[in-house]
Amino acid sequence: MPSGIETLPLEVVHLIAAGEVIDSLAAVVRELAENALDAGATRISVSLYPEQWRIRIADNGAGMCLEDLKQAALPHTTSKIHNFQDLRKITSLGFRGEALHSLSQLADLEILSRACDAPEGWWIAYDARGCPAQVEPAAIAPGTVVIADNLFGNWSARRQSLPPLAQQLKAVQTVIYQMALCHPHVTWQVEQSDRPWFNLWRGKTARQILPQILREVPVSHLQELTLEIPPPESLDAEGTSTSSPCLPVSSSLHLLLGLPDRYHRHRPDWVRIAINRRFVHMPALEQAILAAFHRTLPRDRFPVCLAHFHIPPHQIDWNRHPAKSEVYLHSLDYWKAQLTAAIDQALRLSSANLANTLYSDRAGQVLKAAESGGRYYPNRMQPLEASNQAEKPENRGAEEYRREGGEVGTTPLPSLLSPLPHLKAIAQVHNMYILAEHATGVWLIEQHIAHERVLYEQLCDRWQVVPLESPIVLNQLASGQVEQLQRLGLEVEPFGDQVWVVRSAPALLSQREDCADALIELSLGGDLQAAQVATACRSAIRNGTPLTLEEMQTLLNQWQQTRHPHTCPHGRPICLMLEESSLSRFFRRHWVIGKSHGI
Repeated sequence: MPSGIETLPLEVVHLIAAGEVIDSLAAVVRELAENALDAGATRISVSLYPEQWRIRIADNGAGMCLEDLKQAALPHTTSKIHNFQDLRKITSLGFRGEALHSLSQLADLEILSRACDAPEGWWIAYDARGCPAQVEPAAIAPGTVVIADNLFGNWSARRQSLPPLAQQLKAVQTVIYQMALCHPHVTWQVEQSDRPWFNLWRGKTARQILPQILREVPVSHLQELTLEIPPPESLDAEGTSTSSPCLPVSSSLHLLLGLPDRYHRHRPDWVRIAINRRFVHMPALEQAILAAFHRTLPRDRFPVCLAHFHIPPHQIDWNRHPAKSEVYLHSLDYWKAQLTAAIDQALRLSSANLANTLYSDRAGQVLKAAESGGRYYPNRMQPLEASNQAEKPENRGAEEYRREGGEVGTTPLPSLLSPLPHLKAIAQVHNMYILAEHATGVWLIEQHIAHERVLYEQLCDRWQVVPLESPIVLNQLASGQVEQLQRLGLEVEPFGDQVWVVRSAPALLSQREDCADALIELSLGGDLQAAQVATACRSAIRNGTPLTLEEMQTLLNQWQQTRHPHTCPHGRPICLMLEESSLSRFFRRHWVIGKSHGI
């Protein structure tokens, strides 16, 4: 990156697709904060004075020398690109050289700055053309302070057309949140009218930042994954690679998601895409995220998922939108496939992605409830409210489970991650939960929904319709119900007035005594996946069914190999993990009593 500020050549200015648009308080904060980040700042202070239309942003970045300060607000001056070739390899957040010039036209602009190696700093006030109007020495630590006062004062029509201040402040907050997630090493301090508003403290990754934004989300409910991925080669019409050997060839994807059995939202407001340290609007990739979470969440709920791509600059064209919120991304289908595979990998169970603190909050609640009924009586322990009632047991024989569960899906699905340590079935609790021993503690697995997840994924891989030994006669079917069964691949024929005969059925349902009821359920609508969910739910082992240790172990082995083991297709959590560390605290194994007591 060039070190000095220079005026861009005219041919480069003409290639820039859109000028900078300063249309709100959020836009001002965005542009000035991006300059601070490009300068290497690790601490950024934002002060807002909405009633005075004044913004002050201070950073501890590299700062500017006097010569750069004098040119900073002139049109098309920047230190980030030099020529038209640089437009094809943008590595900075800003590059057009118009933000400060636009501010000088829309506000009273002042900048104080001191370069890291300079003995003194300087203060400059700019006129409406971006030229220095006043220049004075200033006592300032290395870094930069930008003050934009009386924003839109000379453009009353624009100020009056802006949204209400409350809405603008919310937009400012959103802008800062997005930057903090893309730059977790930066500390943000935000004030409003000289009063603290909010702070975001630095962390190693976005996993430490998001819980500061969504306060109800503990770190243990978030899964993080970073993958190195090879970038696609750009090919010409003859199939020859056009990638420059001097450009970086490595790419990565940093994924942060809420575990589907622990946290989800009413709106898709936290399904976000970032590319090279900036959030962008990419509908195709956002839809890929939603599709990857399909049948893992409850109805009308949406995931929390942040996908941050680091892609070689020649694969991206930032010269599309004034705010750089939209980009042209080469090989979009390739990156979409990589994103889908990464989410699939993050949602699997493996020793590589099972953190020690996983589920510790929910396990802690269980142990607190147990403590409140015990003899410890700690003051901090309070009885918890009764949890939701479990599904009513519907008894079914183990022989039926052996026939349906023991034969279906005996071939384990391939895992993209290292296998889990052995999960050993120990006992069955209330003929409903499987108690299993794990290297990190004990797990409780709800047998019906674990089996439902196994069967659903097997049905997705192979939807098999088989002939019925004895055709089933159904009465009073509407034409839409008949068409629905036929769309699912079933053979349905008229058999009289308002009477229909069904000669084939899904393999899992064909031997069931309630096959007719199941077919009626399938005929009531929905796509193929809805039919697969209904079939899996009806065919899964019921709660209240006694199982042998061998049958429990078989189910555990099959469940661990599923692609989305956290929830059933309806979004219900499958497993509760009680970590050894939590058990140790509950049984007071940290107490030092004495050797005579055998501790």
